Amino acid sequence: MDLHLPKYFCPKFAATLKPLNPQTLKPLNPQTFKPYSSMKFSVSSSELLKQLQIASGAIGSNPVLPILEDFLFTIENKKLTIAATDLETSIATTIEVLADDDFAVAVPAKILLDTLKALPAQPVTFTVSEDNWGIEITSSYGKYKLAGENGADFPSIPEADSVETVKINSQYLLEGINNTVFATSSDELRPAMTGVYFQLENNKLVCVATDAHKLVKFTTHQLAGEVSTNFIVPKKALNLLKNALPANDAVTISYNKANAFFAFGSMNLVCRLIDARYPDYNAVIPVDNPNLMSVSRTDFQNSLKRIAIYANKTTNQVVLDISDKSLTVSAQDLDFSNEATEQMACAYEGAPMKIAFNAKFLVEMLGVLESDEVKMEFSTPSRAGILTPVEEENTNREILMLVMPVMLNN
Repeated sequence: MDLHLPKYFCPKFAATLKPLNPQTLKPLNPQTFKPYSSMKFSVSSSELLKQLQIASGAIGSNPVLPILEDFLFTIENKKLTIAATDLETSIATTIEVLADDDFAVAVPAKILLDTLKALPAQPVTFTVSEDNWGIEITSSYGKYKLAGENGADFPSIPEADSVETVKINSQYLLEGINNTVFATSSDELRPAMTGVYFQLENNKLVCVATDAHKLVKFTTHQLAGEVSTNFIVPKKALNLLKNALPANDAVTISYNKANAFFAFGSMNLVCRLIDARYPDYNAVIPVDNPNLMSVSRTDFQNSLKRIAIYANKTTNQVVLDISDKSLTVSAQDLDFSNEATEQMACAYEGAPMKIAFNAKFLVEMLGVLESDEVKMEFSTPSRAGILTPVEEENTNREILMLVMPVMLNN
């Protein structure tokens, strides 16, 4: 017995073995056995922070999935696309970076934002581990490590499929949003009123918002497209648009039955439309208003602010006593014996009348208007008053505001 052979050596099996041929061997691929690999990109911290702050508005306060608290970073062709979503509203924006690899990683939003806010403007480098998606941020001050997630697990953002498209200058879209979004309702039992009603007809865009106490209708004739449709855009998406829209740039609005898509520059915003029937707003706008008052907008607004201090805190009721060339604004709170009265000049056509409104609503509406003078039209103290600018500087737009009266105290 050969003592140098292994204990379980089998001569018959050994006879079947063939010697290796060095010419047939292939070298091992080092990537296959690489114990650690990473991906990198570098970017300006100030430019990144600017885009992140816009995108962060899409992140919900109580996300249904933990990954929805993250930004999705996608590197492709030396461009970084930053995406955020709450499954209802999504934002994606793109900036150029220095990168050699294409990859996607989900980055915790809050800690990243706080880090970049605390850093002075400088280049920063992100290093992402391909093994566990750990992220290391390198700045001139030091290194910061945080836990990321696989970008493939991030929810997909809706694509613009089977859509119709129109275009509008960002200036008019921004005016439409600013003049209406404040009048939307917060009552979830009336979902249609929680958004702004968009009515598109050939070259005309009408934006309407109401909470049943006040109503605003904004119209512009600067729409480019051959469409006739309507849909309701949620308030959250419009507030995000307000912060992101550039000045005097083209905005492409695409829509289908489920979503609306707003594209401008390197940014895209997608929102799920509100699936509800909007009330017939034209039916509540009074057409016969024989009483007409014109007054300085700023003087009227400032007077209302002062008088409202003395109004009942539940109703915020202020009384307008209008007669020829004179407007008296007054309020009282009988519970605390508070009372205030101011008188100011106005131009008035019609029978003397006394009508009461919620001061908070009037101040808010006057703050949105930009004209030096405003006019109010009335029919009776129990019907809505109409507020419009006296001189509209831009003839490409029209704005009408309606406010419901408050029952006069005895």
